[in-house]
Order: sequence, then C-alpha cells, then structure tokens
Amino acid sequence: MRLTLWGCVLATAVLAACSPGGQKPLPDNPFAPGLDTRADPVDGLLVGHRLMEAGEYDLALDAFHRAAAEQGLTGEVLSALGSVNLALGRLGQAEKLLRQSVEKDPEWPEAWNNLGVVLMEAGKIPEATEIFRKAYALDNGESDSIRDNLRLALAKMDNSLYSEADEQDYKLVRRGSGSYLIRPTP
Repeated sequence: MRLTLWGCVLATAVLAACSPGGQKPLPDNPFAPGLDTRADPVDGLLVGHRLMEAGEYDLALDAFHRAAAEQGLTGEVLSALGSVNLALGRLGQAEKLLRQSVEKDPEWPEAWNNLGVVLMEAGKIPEATEIFRKAYALDNGESDSIRDNLRLALAKMDNSLYSEADEQDYKLVRRGSGSYLIRPTP
C-alpha cells in the first residue's frame, strides 16, 4: 500500500496533534522544567535579601556573590556580604566587609548601623557606640532601628559592670532594605 503526498501530510498532522508539545510539563514527569534563558535575570541582591529573611544564609551568601560578580564590589554589595557573614557568625569577615562598605559609601547610614551591630557582637562596645552615633546622625534620627541600637549601646556603656548572669543573647533582625536591629532573645 502506497501513501500519496496528501496521505503523508495527513498522517503527519494526526501524529502532531497527538503530541503533548509546548512548554507544559507532563503531570507524571518528576523533573523540573528547564531554564528559560531568554528571561531577564533577577537581581542577586534582591534574591539574597529574600533568602536572608527566610533564614537561608548560605544560599543568600551565594546570591550576594553572584551580585558581586554582576555589579562589582559596590558599597551595597559589600554591606550585604557583611550582613550575611554576621548572620552566619563570621564576625571577623563581617567586620572587614562592612568596613570596606562604609569606605566606599560613607554616607549610607544602614552600612554604618550594620558595622555597629558587628562591633556590638564582638564586644567592642565603645567603638560600636560611636559608629551608631554616626549612623544616627547620617540618618537624621529617622530610623527607629538605628536609634534603638544606639540606646542599647549606650546602656551597655553605662552598665559596663554587669555580671555574667545579666548577659543576654541577642538576635539580629532585618528591618527595611539592608538595615538590621539587635533584639534580645527571650
């Protein structure tokens, strides 16, 4: 039996109509759909900040590294890297990165605040107090989190003779875009 040209076209059309085709994933396919390389990339800083809010600090660090590769080591990227290192408990790295951040962008109060948080965690209360004062002045007193951090640092300076039983653990809380607040843990 020999098919004619129209028979071949008809057979191809029928078989094509049976194919799932398109970008719809099959319901029994266990694999994720592929990457859409035509889409615009998402900002690494945005992804990193969202991961920080979710408590995924290692993934946030990767996202901030991608942002550094795309944008360079700007003050904002350095501040983000310092903040995630602080969240991971890497105080030395966090302090170094945040000091670089305030050198690159000395008028950014959130970076100064984050550096003050690192210094507080490292036990450098007098320096942290001065850093918080600078951040508060740059912010014109508008940020509640910077004001609260300054109050806490001043209280620690005034109460420097407290016993170890009075010590509290503190938690870093993100407020706004890139600023962090020290909160006592219950």
